[in-house]
Amino acid sequence: MQDIEKICKLARSVILGEAAAISALVSRINADFVQACQSLLDCKGRIIVMGMGKSGHIARKIAATFASTGSPAFFIHPAEAKHGDFGMITSGDVILILSNSGETGEILDILPFVKSLGLSLIAFTGNPHSTIAKAATTHIDTSVEKEACPLGLAPTSSTTAALVMGDALAVSLLEKRGFTAEDFARSHPGGSLGRRLLLRVDELMHTGDAIPRVPPNAAFKTALMEMTRKKLGMTLIVDDDEVLAGIFTDGDVRRAFDREVDIHQTLIKELMSKTPRVIAPGTLAADAINVMNQHKITTLVVANSEKHPLGVVHMHDILRAGIL
Repeated sequence: MQDIEKICKLARSVILGEAAAISALVSRINADFVQACQSLLDCKGRIIVMGMGKSGHIARKIAATFASTGSPAFFIHPAEAKHGDFGMITSGDVILILSNSGETGEILDILPFVKSLGLSLIAFTGNPHSTIAKAATTHIDTSVEKEACPLGLAPTSSTTAALVMGDALAVSLLEKRGFTAEDFARSHPGGSLGRRLLLRVDELMHTGDAIPRVPPNAAFKTALMEMTRKKLGMTLIVDDDEVLAGIFTDGDVRRAFDREVDIHQTLIKELMSKTPRVIAPGTLAADAINVMNQHKITTLVVANSEKHPLGVVHMHDILRAGIL
């Protein structure tokens, strides 16, 4: 039991230590941060992010965040840059370097080449008096009072601080660029988030002959047969002008049988719901499923402003598309 309490106490101290390191960054959002944002905003090429060791891992994540939020970026390993990868850097790029000490040897080795290209250099370091900090066009202080590691050695609070400062830059750029949710989705086309933000009912709905439909004067039996053939658990009731008059669903079928309705003599217009849930073409599939959940239904009619049915979308179609 004592071991468990000791472990929990240590874990809490790590979280509190890193939280304190993050809080200390707030006061460092200043003119240097704004200048860094402007340099990245003015970048005509790509944002090249570099770092060694644990700083390298954080640099990779920051580059990925930039790239997915409208600021083209990629990571270059400083050691590999000395052996050919420096050729990936062009005159229009901006360099962002992460180094807690500010004296990372592999980065110091390539600084003369960065300077020779006349590139803007932004540096996150924990030492504003370091060689890298002094060489930078813009320096942002990401120093921490102490590491969360009880030995004070393993990069913990320092890497967290650098990561959070990178996120602050990326989100500031996102806002400044006017980057939208649709833009975000376009850079994440393979994920569920991209589908939620891009997929519309037009791409999923059943159209043409696949739409169950009967006229208002059709018999109850005819409507049942149409529902069975089209397998959507409902049928639309459409008049001679192809205007939506109502809907008849599986639930309506059960209610009709409870009333012992004559399936041969009763007309469907006597049983249909006259207020079907309708959405416009172009509606996001994610919004459609929200409407279904809200009203506890499984299908929606897609219709134009004249109430002409264009299609029917079923909850299963949306789920198969991976929206949820």
